[in-house]
Amino acid sequence: MTVSAPQASRLPISRLAALACLAAGALALSACATTGAEPAKPDRPASGGANRTLAIGLDASTNPDPFPSTYQPLPRRNAAIVGGTVFTATGLRIENGVVLMADGKVEAVGGTDTAVPAGYEVIDARGRFVTPGVIDIHSHLGVYPSPGVMGMSDGNEATSPNTAQVWAEHSLWPQDPGFNTARAGGVTTLGILPGSANLFGGRGVTIRNVPSITMQGMKFPSAPYTLKMACGENPSRVYGSRNQSPATGMGNVAGYRAAFIAAREYKEKWDKWRDTGEGSPPTRNLQNETLAGVLDGSILIQNHCYRADEMAMMIDIGREFGYKVTTFHHAIEAYKIAPQLAAEGICAAMWTGWWGFKMEALDAIEANAALVDAPEGSCAVIHSDDAELTQRLNQEAAAALAAGRAAGLDIAEEHAVAWFTINAARAIGIADQTGSLEPGKRADVVIWSADPFSIYARADQVFIDGGKAFDRFDPAYQPTSDFELGQPGYGLSAASVSQGAR
Repeated sequence: MTVSAPQASRLPISRLAALACLAAGALALSACATTGAEPAKPDRPASGGANRTLAIGLDASTNPDPFPSTYQPLPRRNAAIVGGTVFTATGLRIENGVVLMADGKVEAVGGTDTAVPAGYEVIDARGRFVTPGVIDIHSHLGVYPSPGVMGMSDGNEATSPNTAQVWAEHSLWPQDPGFNTARAGGVTTLGILPGSANLFGGRGVTIRNVPSITMQGMKFPSAPYTLKMACGENPSRVYGSRNQSPATGMGNVAGYRAAFIAAREYKEKWDKWRDTGEGSPPTRNLQNETLAGVLDGSILIQNHCYRADEMAMMIDIGREFGYKVTTFHHAIEAYKIAPQLAAEGICAAMWTGWWGFKMEALDAIEANAALVDAPEGSCAVIHSDDAELTQRLNQEAAAALAAGRAAGLDIAEEHAVAWFTINAARAIGIADQTGSLEPGKRADVVIWSADPFSIYARADQVFIDGGKAFDRFDPAYQPTSDFELGQPGYGLSAASVSQGAR
């Protein structure tokens, strides 16, 4: 993964060095999971969600989504996971539990009195733990892929403070080996975001972590679009160094306000034309179209913001224009305003151990997530922002849990599992579909070798929509991308590569 100048400023030196290890880790995977079951039915988009976010400036009779999802679930069969310790992410811990998966959905979750229907494959999870799939809401996989070369450094459209018109999915390279290593860490869903060089960085996209040739084949059907915003040092540093605005925090806030004033006027023109039908429709503007989607609530703001005072400022800007931030990302000082975040219904996504790599990242504590979690109605999330850390979000959550307990907070593991499952789903608008083991939700499930809050735990098996996406013991379910297959030792011999084989 290439670390651009705006990215490098947020990573500690140890993390920058660690990124070099990603490619080597990715080469441990092989083969493609396409065996052993009947093909699944296509996952058709539901009404609303991503479709409705694109309706700004468009008549309902036109195609509301020019880049529709073509996602199809992996082959699957009805199955029962039995005997494990189940964390449902709804606060329940079930010893010797049973999780039934049917037609790609969670059918039932319970104890030993839960009957396993005839014909179901039985998966023995005795001595192991079962959780919902891990959800990483802040990822740049595919837009800052491995190998990290300038020709594939596609995460930051650092050409203007406002690039709300760009969409991360148009930079997403599905062959990034990081998707496979993330899946081996239990990650079933990711929020892929543009970088943080801009006041408005562009739209993010939510994806299913399945092998695919195209971006559309990974795109989460009906998931709402998100908008990446950034406050603080990044946008003022990037543009101030070019002798243009913004160069200060004042310039940042003026830039947000000016953009939403323009978007509100744009939306009013379209609303008037829809109401009256008089004359020709206004000319479409992709930048204002995205921001108008924020104003009507269909596009969810994901706001890179470290400091408590700046988060409070962003909340006030939202009040001025009638929208609400959905999630603050990085949120190193979120613990200082935890009650306000809970009262506003705003999630805070954060690391546990990253800090001190720039001024706005100095006032960090490891118990941040635990303290944010404390007020009623809170939404604490553990995220990665990194191709390596995404493989170990359970361990990052474990460190936050330990720090919270050391600070005197009595937090159960069955509660803390929400930090990388259901709370993450809530933070990107998909909690009605995934993030917890509840009947009717997508069967996104991880079977862990040990307690997921143990440093020794590894994902043994990963299911996405009930289809086996990873199996640590079966090479047939350890996918590699076509890019990896083209490297020496992965489908082609070194000799054939040197002789120019294609």
